[in-house]
Amino acid sequence: MNSLEALNQFRETMNKALGELHDAVSRDMNGKPTDPPAQTPPTSEPTEPLQGRDVMSQIIDPALLLLPHIPVTDRARAMLYAIGMQESRFVHREQITAADVKGPALGFWQFERGGGVLGVLNHRTSKDIAEAICRERAGNIDSRTVWLAIENDDLLAAVFARLLLWTDPAVLPVPVVGNEEAAWAYYLRNWRPGKPHRETWGKFWREACELVAA
Repeated sequence: MNSLEALNQFRETMNKALGELHDAVSRDMNGKPTDPPAQTPPTSEPTEPLQGRDVMSQIIDPALLLLPHIPVTDRARAMLYAIGMQESRFVHREQITAADVKGPALGFWQFERGGGVLGVLNHRTSKDIAEAICRERAGNIDSRTVWLAIENDDLLAAVFARLLLWTDPAVLPVPVVGNEEAAWAYYLRNWRPGKPHRETWGKFWREACELVAA
């Protein structure tokens, strides 16, 4: 069994276990629904750079497990890693502007409320999936609520990045170094960066290809 097959099998097992756990804890000893525990939101300050394997194991792969109806593929894993590096280096959850002022894009994949967030929430391919996950993780499907949640919920940010890729009918590029240009075009078409930096993409794409091939 290869790593991708193992990940898919693990996802099926976890989905079943989580469902059983949810049923078990949803009521207290008197049969009444329990209140969810209070949560302290994490800081949005820049983090120490994550190693590539940690990005995969702690953010990208767990996020893909939240999407049971979308196949887990190395194509998607590579694109998510390369785009995340291009957008934030997996360090900045807030957009950094030239004037050192917080910009409108949030999360490691730098989603704007009126751009990627609304796009994923409204697109016929991603709408139902996004709404279900947002109700679970953000408590609401309002675009502002989701946009703000993405800043500190790295898994939700990764889910939205994957769903944005899912709305593109074109096949994701095979994660090999020779597809650098095709992957760049895919990124441009879906993220539409205002100031794309082509000079950094090659390094990040190569890293992505190496990670999913390991």
